[in-house]
Amino acid sequence: MSSASEPRAVARDIFSATIGSICCCYVGQPFDTVKVRMQTNPSIYSNVMASTQAIWMQEGVTAFWKGAVPTAMGMAAENAMAFGVNAALKRAFPDPVTQSEEGPPSLLKPFAMGAITGCCSAFVLLPSEIVKAKLQVVVGKNITVQEVIQSILKRQGYSGMFAGLDAQLARDSSFYAVFFGGYELFCYGFRTFVPSMPDELNYFISGGLAGCVGWTVAMPFDVPKTNVQASYDSKIVGTYVPELLRIAKQRGIGGLYSGLGPTLVRAFPANAALFLGVETGKKLFDNAVWKEAA
Repeated sequence: MSSASEPRAVARDIFSATIGSICCCYVGQPFDTVKVRMQTNPSIYSNVMASTQAIWMQEGVTAFWKGAVPTAMGMAAENAMAFGVNAALKRAFPDPVTQSEEGPPSLLKPFAMGAITGCCSAFVLLPSEIVKAKLQVVVGKNITVQEVIQSILKRQGYSGMFAGLDAQLARDSSFYAVFFGGYELFCYGFRTFVPSMPDELNYFISGGLAGCVGWTVAMPFDVPKTNVQASYDSKIVGTYVPELLRIAKQRGIGGLYSGLGPTLVRAFPANAALFLGVETGKKLFDNAVWKEAA
């Protein structure tokens, strides 16, 4: 790619990721709220149905979108970083076979690029994840994003906005490795074995499946991450591993999969909407925002 076309490619990545992020956030946030409640307070929120009913009856339907604003902002920043970095890595290290569509894509490169992408996005996502986790565990009253941030700064200082960095890195690197790698493989599989499938349906199903597989792999890292970030006593680095071991000891290995049910229920529609939004955003950008020079 020429240097002249690089700004357009970057703008395209950011625009499409923002469109996809908005779609993903508002489709998936209710499931994410249930997941967080189950992870941080399993004695009360023991299963998906009971947790959903408890939140609905006690706090109303709007409670399912608690933290949606910082989540949408965080997702936009995260996905702009994630899809931008991943696309930049693809441009820097292209896969000739994938580009020509004459054979299967690399089985290693998309996963390695996804892991690198996850490490980069973790730094962007971390502050909004901390605020979101603290918002979602509050039961019975409504508090604002500003109140949570003020509480963090008062009780932990500025370092509180980066508590659990090691947790975020562990979760995001594992998730994005499978997320982007799986998406490439699913897309290739559907193009190969279901050639009549419309591209939009391929993006939708492949994105949903990639999200489900990614979260299944990342969930044991996500449960202690949620607990670390919901607490006001966590350090930037060093709280995560003890919390992981504590959960495994007290709840067993199954405790590291708390919230997997609502996560998987959320993962398919949310990530299907994300990838469909991203791919649609690319087409919209090409056709209406910044047409490529002839």
